[in-house]
Amino acid sequence: MVSVVEFRIDRRSGVATYLQIVQQVQQALRLGVLVEGDRLPTAAQVAATTKVNPNTTLKAYRELEREGLVEPRPGLGTFVSRTLARPESAADTLLRADLGAWVDRAHAEGLDREDVQALMTSVLQDRYPDD
Repeated sequence: MVSVVEFRIDRRSGVATYLQIVQQVQQALRLGVLVEGDRLPTAAQVAATTKVNPNTTLKAYRELEREGLVEPRPGLGTFVSRTLARPESAADTLLRADLGAWVDRAHAEGLDREDVQALMTSVLQDRYPDD
């Protein structure tokens, strides 16, 4: 199956482009957007949609392969070999709803996406200092 992941590259983030691709694949794996057997977009497809050099995408895919998350199949593409998603639980559903309500409140208070991301990153760093 062809994946539905679309990479979004933020050139102002300070995060290397290949790492942004790695992180977005990892997030899609955690959320169950990508599952075992899904095919990632080709480097040429990523280049066409993001204007990223194909070698950058290949570097990201090699890192994901090193982590055991994807496997290249010559002539076929790069496929997801392992998921990071946990089985969905009632707690996940409730937490997602709570987080959605919090984001709605933040938006109503005038925070934009970058503000919310910065605040969330700050709180996560406080709560998980060793990660």
